[in-house]
Amino acid sequence: MDWTGCDLVEVVEGKVGGRPVVKGTRIPADTVLIDSELGCTAEETHRNFPTLPIETINKLVAFAHKNKQLVP
Repeated sequence: MDWTGCDLVEVVEGKVGGRPVVKGTRIPADTVLIDSELGCTAEETHRNFPTLPIETINKLVAFAHKNKQLVP
């Protein structure tokens, strides 16, 4: 997934191997999308990552849908 243009995602050298993560966390952004693709609700993902607000989860999934990189 190309996260370029998503203000919720950052890439920091040396942080999680340079993978795109949710800003201010060590949570890989792709993990949120995988959960969604597997049918998890935002609330279920939030339970797995309680520091990640539901609103952020929804915005990440919406960004992926908008960029057509997530199967509906």
